[in-house]
Amino acid sequence: MGDYTAYIWIVLMIALFYFMLIRPQKKKEKADRMLRNSLKPGDLIVTIGGFTGRVLNVKDDLVTFETGADRTKLTVKKWAIQMKESPESENKAEEAAEKTEKAEKPEKTEKSE
Repeated sequence: MGDYTAYIWIVLMIALFYFMLIRPQKKKEKADRMLRNSLKPGDLIVTIGGFTGRVLNVKDDLVTFETGADRTKLTVKKWAIQMKESPESENKAEEAAEKTEKAEKPEKTEKSE
């Protein structure tokens, strides 16, 4: 009986590592792979370098997107795409920024003389 307890602990530790580290990492990699394979022209993206823009073209492992007011075109590898933004989230972010700007501006009050 004493000989098997060491083996049981080793098996439990391996199972713990699998469920706490390996399995979640594989799920995240699968989700990232699906995101990158689902890119299409018109999607809003963010790269790992922090560049944001709208996808223009997707070829094999390259993604061309435009960014900035002057519509600069950049080409990056698919693995450099961090996330895809939805237009709704962009609109919500703009609305939230406007609300904070309004809240930060002090209201004009008339000075009494």
